[in-house]
Amino acid sequence: MLSTVQAFDLATLVEALPNCAAQHVPGSERYGHLKPQLIRSVADKFASPDVIPVDLPPFGEIVFPYVQLGNIDTLDLFGLDEMILFAFYWRNRELYRRVADFGANLGLHTLILDRCGYEVRAFEPDPKHLALLQQTLERNGCQQVAGRPVALSTEDGTHEFTRVLGNTTGSHLTGAKASPYGELERFSVTVENALPHMAWADLVKIDIEGHEADVLCATDAALWQRTDAVVEVGSAANADRIHAHFESLPVNLFAQKIAWQRVETRADMPESHRDGSLFISTKDAMPWI
Repeated sequence: MLSTVQAFDLATLVEALPNCAAQHVPGSERYGHLKPQLIRSVADKFASPDVIPVDLPPFGEIVFPYVQLGNIDTLDLFGLDEMILFAFYWRNRELYRRVADFGANLGLHTLILDRCGYEVRAFEPDPKHLALLQQTLERNGCQQVAGRPVALSTEDGTHEFTRVLGNTTGSHLTGAKASPYGELERFSVTVENALPHMAWADLVKIDIEGHEADVLCATDAALWQRTDAVVEVGSAANADRIHAHFESLPVNLFAQKIAWQRVETRADMPESHRDGSLFISTKDAMPWI
């Protein structure tokens, strides 16, 4: 069990998280203890807008200055759920070699993946976020990352994109979310078929703001023989579609909301970011150990 420590140590957290999956469940008592400690620790480290190296053990020094993203900011990108995924990337750096980051945003996951030694393809359609992503890669000397200014879908082409000014991390392909909120901007972006990029990767991180089900439901069993994915399921409707699709395939789903156990029924499925991530694989268990 990961104990609550007064001197909060990020390196210890990253090393310990793989051994205590029961504590990853959002809303659990231990999760509730760890989350505010992590927020305080990160706020101390990454609250400055200055372009300066900050130690983020075990990943080393990174440059990731504070940026406002509407009503949220870059400190919100260092939540406990994100740290759980960072720990997963770190633990499995000998298992996976190539990772596709669908919805790279400002590039924090991309940067951590690079620090773990993976070859990374990062996809981000919003030009403002893409510029910050490119700054992240340049400032941190990321040598194994290829950034692409595109959204991911089920075919190549162009599509309207909705930028949510109150929370630009929630921007999305128009239609992917039923009721986008607040002040919006709309413009066209290039879209590429996600499936060839998934086939290239050993692991795919998918956070494409409501469009996850469209991409996942276009996959077949053959693709999952060589690729795993960690996914944010954006809605109950997405959960319905994803669950139904994978019930028909010899592919397993593992949900953070049930301590990364195998999804057996629709009730086990996450329905939003508040439920944590979904792991998709032909493996018999999520490779934490």
